[in-house]
Amino acid sequence: MIAALTPFRTRSFRFQWPADLCTAWALEMETLILGWYVLVESGSVMLLTIFGALQFVGTLVAPMLGVVGDRIGLRNLLALMRISYAVFAGALLFLALTDRLTPWAVLVVSGLCGLVRPSDIGMRSALVGATVPAPYLVSAMGISRMTMDSAKIGGALAGAGFMAAFGMAPAYVMIVAIHLAGVALTLMIDGGRAAPPTAQARPSPWRDLAEGLGYVWRTPAVLAAMAVATLVNLTAYPLSIGLLPYIARDVLALDQTGLGWLAASYAFGALVGSVLMSLFGATLRPARIMLGAALAWYVLLAGFVLSASAPIAMALLAASGAAQSFSMLAVAIMLLRSTGAQMRGRIMGVRMLAIYTLPVGMLIAGAAIPLTGYHAAALAMLAAGALMLATIAWRWRTVLLPRTAPANGG
Repeated sequence: MIAALTPFRTRSFRFQWPADLCTAWALEMETLILGWYVLVESGSVMLLTIFGALQFVGTLVAPMLGVVGDRIGLRNLLALMRISYAVFAGALLFLALTDRLTPWAVLVVSGLCGLVRPSDIGMRSALVGATVPAPYLVSAMGISRMTMDSAKIGGALAGAGFMAAFGMAPAYVMIVAIHLAGVALTLMIDGGRAAPPTAQARPSPWRDLAEGLGYVWRTPAVLAAMAVATLVNLTAYPLSIGLLPYIARDVLALDQTGLGWLAASYAFGALVGSVLMSLFGATLRPARIMLGAALAWYVLLAGFVLSASAPIAMALLAASGAAQSFSMLAVAIMLLRSTGAQMRGRIMGVRMLAIYTLPVGMLIAGAAIPLTGYHAAALAMLAAGALMLATIAWRWRTVLLPRTAPANGG
């Protein structure tokens, strides 16, 4: 256990961890509160999926933000991004205080925030890779992932409980305060800054981006990891997170507090997975874990979809959260191990492009559910995902499956 905490020997990580924690808590509280608000006020599952999709519209600009991070410094970029979160949360607080808040206003502000938000995970991972020594990297990635998973538990329960007890405006006062605390802690990080200028002129940002995309295309292990990330965002994440308000209210007949527990159960499983990965990840084979855990994720989600009992559904959702954590941490470890320091921001920015399939999957689900029903639409997405995962494993079998392959730490 002590070995798992070695990343905290790095000063920057001691500030980055609580900074990431504050930001993740605030964002998770917002997602749950606003998703429930949009569903209840509009009564439309399609509008709910549009809200969910808008959280990720910025995936298209994430690679360019990665280029910017390599140029101005990852710490500086994260600070600017987190200041914007506080500004957007303040706008929603103002609308709530003046009784001008509507589902359409939520969609507009969420769309603006969504231009930046998807890049946060990639940039914080790149900053960990830039500041934490290589021997501590697996443990640091597990601990970093724990900030998101614990935020999904605490943020879900706190957001649902605080909103139900006090209303929208008081909840957003707390959210703005947490965002500002995250900004302050981010500014205290002393690593991942811009490289010193050289006499030689730097290439254009577009050339930097092209180099990042070219590197992904030329590196089979990185390309396979990107393919898996793209696939699960399209077919698994919409059911794991985006549709939870609909599933809670219309499938399992739960209220807002029940939604909080549903989201927290998934996050609890993900937290357990992050802890286990932090403790034992250095001895595991990342490529094999990525594929095996992704398959388990699909199977467990199928059980969740078929569950009519809320306790059983929560148990299966927790197990799927653990599988998700193992798979996505393995993806991150593969990418960071395969990428040099000068390319890290760009590659993690390209990694965020995979999230673009999440809003696509959300919109597909939102359109299919009214036509075919929830169970048929959800099971079709999961079956398609499992089939495509098998295709990826076969296509890159010589890179991903042998124990001695570099992607497995061989």
